Amino acid sequence: MSEPIRVAVVGLGYWGPNLARNFDRLPDAELAYACDLAEENRAKATAQFPRTVVTDDLDEVLADDSVQAVVVATSVPTHFEVGKRVLEAGRHAFIEKPMTLKASDAEELVELAAKRDRMIMSGHLLEYHPALRTVKDLLDAGELGRTYYVYSNRLNLGKVRADENALWSLGSHDVYVLNYLTGEDPMEVSAHGECYLQPGVEDVVFGYIKYPSGVVGHMHVSWLDPHKARKVTVVGSEKMAVFDDMESDRKVTIYDKGAYKAQYESYGEYISLRFGDIHIPRIPNDEPLRLECEHFLKCIRDGETPISDGHDGLNVVRVLEAMELSLRDAGRPVRIDELSA
Repeated sequence: MSEPIRVAVVGLGYWGPNLARNFDRLPDAELAYACDLAEENRAKATAQFPRTVVTDDLDEVLADDSVQAVVVATSVPTHFEVGKRVLEAGRHAFIEKPMTLKASDAEELVELAAKRDRMIMSGHLLEYHPALRTVKDLLDAGELGRTYYVYSNRLNLGKVRADENALWSLGSHDVYVLNYLTGEDPMEVSAHGECYLQPGVEDVVFGYIKYPSGVVGHMHVSWLDPHKARKVTVVGSEKMAVFDDMESDRKVTIYDKGAYKAQYESYGEYISLRFGDIHIPRIPNDEPLRLECEHFLKCIRDGETPISDGHDGLNVVRVLEAMELSLRDAGRPVRIDELSA
C-alpha cells in the first residue's frame, strides 16, 4: 500500500472541522496540519486531532515540503488570497465554495493551477451525493424525456450573515446543481432580492437562469423562512423527479406524470394530463463529504481531473457575480459574457 497523502486543512470555523474529520479518518490520507487564526478553534482541533500539528501560521504549513495538498475552508473573502498562496507553493488545492468572490480571481486561480501543474478542486459537495447522481443518471438516460425546467429551494431560519447575502451564502450550492443537472453553462441570469434584517444584505433571493438549449432554472434561497428545505425538482416531458435532502429514506421520488398534446378528430388538439405511478429508488447511504474527500485523494494519486474542478467553480462564481449585478440593477437580465466584456 502506498504512503498516505499528507493533507493540511486551513480554516476550522464552520465547515473546516468536518473536512478535517474526514481526512483524519481516511486510510489514504494523513491530516498533517490544521490551521486557524482563532485560538478557540485551534483548541478544539488539538483535542480532536492529537496526531495533527495545530497552528495559526499558514507559512509553517507551506514550509513543510511533505504536505502535498491543502484544503481551503477559510471565510469566502479570503479564498482567493489563501488559494493563491497554496498554488504558488506548489500544492494541490481543494477550495470550498464559492471558490472566490470575483470571476476574475477564480480565473486567475485556474490559470495558476495549470501553470504550476497542480490540481484545483472546488468543494461542490452535492455532485458527490448519491441521490443527486441518481437524478443526473435519469436525465442522461433520457428517462424523464426532454427537460423543461429545473428549480431549487434552499431555505431555513438562520444562519444570518453580515458579510455576505443569501445569494453568496447559499446560492453556490444551487447554481452548481442546476448547471450539473442541465449539463450546460448558463447564458443569461436575473435575480431579485429583499433586505429585511440588515441594510444592503439580501435575506431572500429569487434567481432565474437561462441555458442555451432553452432549459430554464429557478432558485429560491433564504435564511428568513419558517421551513428548512433542501430540494431540487426536475420537470421533464415524460416524467418528473424530486431530490429532497431533508428526507431520510426518500431522497429521490420519480413521478410518472406529465402533459402532452392529444389529437381528437372532432375537437382538434387538446392538452391531456397523464398520471402514473410514483417510484422511490433505493439510494446508497454513503456520506457525500467522505466520497468527495476520497475523490480528491484519488485524483492526486492517479493524476485525474476532479469532477468538480476549478472550471466548474469558476462557472459558479460567474453566475453568482452576474446575479449580483442583476440584484443591483433592479433585476435586469445579465448575460454571462458581460463579465468578460
